[in-house]
Amino acid sequence: MKESPVFIKCYDLLQWLIPRTLDFPKRQRGVVARQIQQHAFSLYEALTDAAMDEGATLDHLRRADRHLMKLRKYLRLCRDWHLLSVRQYGYACGLTSEVGRLLGGWIRTVEEAVSATYVAAL
Repeated sequence: MKESPVFIKCYDLLQWLIPRTLDFPKRQRGVVARQIQQHAFSLYEALTDAAMDEGATLDHLRRADRHLMKLRKYLRLCRDWHLLSVRQYGYACGLTSEVGRLLGGWIRTVEEAVSATYVAAL
């Protein structure tokens, strides 16, 4: 079975991001790093839930989108606080943008299917 590109990109994001947060100064590891890690893992879990739960796929995808948005905000904060270099921030933005594009496409596909099902039921 071939894995969906959104899972591959999200995995790449986790694989790159989590080690960076472990390098944060000790004072920030317990605050900002924890939030970044939490939202990154929650994003991945919501995507997994969406793939496994056909009945509530759209709810899970919207939850994933919220976690992605929060993750982006925390990454920007890390750049502003110099916890990530400009180059690291740029790389993280590229990864989150890719995940966002793929996630947005998946959401649109599900919304169109739900809409078509609703119209057909009328």
